[in-house]
Amino acid sequence: MRQTKTGILLANLGTPEAPTAGAVKRYLRQFLSDRRVVDTPRVLWWPLLRGVILPIRSPRVAKLYQSVWMEEGSPLMVYSRRQQKALAARLPDVPVALGMSYGKPSLASAIDELLANHVDHIVVLPLYPQYSCSTVAAVWDELGRILAKNRRVPGITLIRDYADDSTYINALANSVRASFAQHGEPDLLLLSYHGIPQRYANEGDDYPQRCRDTTRELVSALEIDPDKVMMTFQSRFGREPWLTPYTDETLKMLGEKGVKHIQVMCPGFAADCLETLEEIAVQNREFFMEAGGEKYEYIQALNDSADHIAMMDEITLPYR
Repeated sequence: MRQTKTGILLANLGTPEAPTAGAVKRYLRQFLSDRRVVDTPRVLWWPLLRGVILPIRSPRVAKLYQSVWMEEGSPLMVYSRRQQKALAARLPDVPVALGMSYGKPSLASAIDELLANHVDHIVVLPLYPQYSCSTVAAVWDELGRILAKNRRVPGITLIRDYADDSTYINALANSVRASFAQHGEPDLLLLSYHGIPQRYANEGDDYPQRCRDTTRELVSALEIDPDKVMMTFQSRFGREPWLTPYTDETLKMLGEKGVKHIQVMCPGFAADCLETLEEIAVQNREFFMEAGGEKYEYIQALNDSADHIAMMDEITLPYR
């Protein structure tokens, strides 16, 4: 019987290569051109994107990136590379590649890297714990475009998501417990997930349910009063309604209602990035404190923690 050589492809969203307006513009152009992300008819979207959004948004977003940029680069890239190296060290006989849907290293370069290692089966692990058409499906689409050019196509296993996987939930729970031990148990644990347009959910995207699944399992693992946990959605963009409740508006409301101590976790982010380190840890902290809050802690993403790398190993194990 022929032996199959399996490789692992870790897939994430991507990031600008530098905290400059030019680099951010290149990244946003590719990201916001994907129909999975924005499905507005192109005849309406192109003039708006190129003539208004990119020129105005790129310099503004570049300044935000400058505030979180690390010595080794963009936080998302730094943590993603650490994840890849840690998993590769844990699995010395399994090639592990990193690819991004937008920017570099591309998914195409990751596929090339694995094929150069003579793999004939690739386990694709999109680092989005909760499936969405705008993230996991975008990875699937790009894989199809890449492999359509190949005469020899490897076997592909796509791990759709792991929203209620026990190793993922336990890793989150351990992270929350460590934060509680360090800062004290808060009045409220806020779980902030990245939002999507409400319309996408209405049309069949089960992302909101997968977020609820994670929240339910995490509450159970922590054995915490469900009334002390709240689920919200962040990072909305554009004018149409997105999933509610909105994180920023909720934090303002909680501060005004007299809630004094909050800890915030973003279970949908496998690696810290602009949306967690700036939007949640800085902007939303200010909203809460200005509304009357007194203590606010952001619980970092799982990043390259030992629990997280062990989870990646266990989730991919059945397919290797």
